[in-house]
Amino acid sequence: MKNFLGKKTSLLAKKADLLRLSAISIAESMKSGNFKSLYRGRGIEFEDLRAYLPGDAINSIDWNVTARMGSPFVKQYSEDRDLTVFFVVDRSLSMESGPEASARAKTAAETAALLTLAAMHNQSSVGGVFFDGKIRFSLAPKAGYDQAMLLLSKIDSDMPGENFFESPGSDLAGALKVAGRLLKHRSLVFVISDFRTSGWKIPLASLAQKHDLVAVKITCPSDSELPSNLSLPFSDSESGARMILPTFKQSFKMAWRQAERNRSENWTYECSRRGAYTLQISTEEEPALRLAKFFGTRGAK
Repeated sequence: MKNFLGKKTSLLAKKADLLRLSAISIAESMKSGNFKSLYRGRGIEFEDLRAYLPGDAINSIDWNVTARMGSPFVKQYSEDRDLTVFFVVDRSLSMESGPEASARAKTAAETAALLTLAAMHNQSSVGGVFFDGKIRFSLAPKAGYDQAMLLLSKIDSDMPGENFFESPGSDLAGALKVAGRLLKHRSLVFVISDFRTSGWKIPLASLAQKHDLVAVKITCPSDSELPSNLSLPFSDSESGARMILPTFKQSFKMAWRQAERNRSENWTYECSRRGAYTLQISTEEEPALRLAKFFGTRGAK
């Protein structure tokens, strides 16, 4: 069994403590950012009044207070903090590519783990779907410690018996459709992938219409920068195709860099025009810092 968050017990415990501490900070940012409009009031016990924010339900406005204050105010209830957080996690073979094997998968796992722990801190419902060339595991959203622990166990493992990373292809489109079927209420959805596949744009747009969706692209330095070897053998982890590329040529390295820049800009454009937030996390970055900055930016708007 492959453990993405660490192997030695002592190191894993230390890493878990760091994840929890970082997750608490992320949880607070998550609550104070633009995503707070997703917290659904389902209780009946009045708690407080606050200024109206874009995305608040019209029927939550207190019209008497609004008339007196001259600006809209909404009622808050004791259960007005129920947020569903859902993950679509890529475990395809391309997530195992790069100079350091499993680097993308490890970064994706740590990102998902941090967000799951943050959701636990906020007492949010969590769920997810994991995929490679097939849909390997899906979990409908539910609140509670056991649910979160189950999701974390799947995040930290390649699920022996499930043959993860062995099915060629990347069924991101299918995973997005499964997410759409599992989610019954407006939710905060994180799609964590390298997006090295096709057919995902329309399903992503459909999901983003009903939910707040964050497309998290896991990148690697070799996507844009190549070593100065005379030549390097390359293989496609999905198709098995192999070739030797002239990485010693400056013109080739420049073309490689420009091609990645174009792919990145196109990915950002395609996600944004379909209503998704975008976030890129490199395998050389700390996911906790990137997530904290991302949610901090959302809150500053």
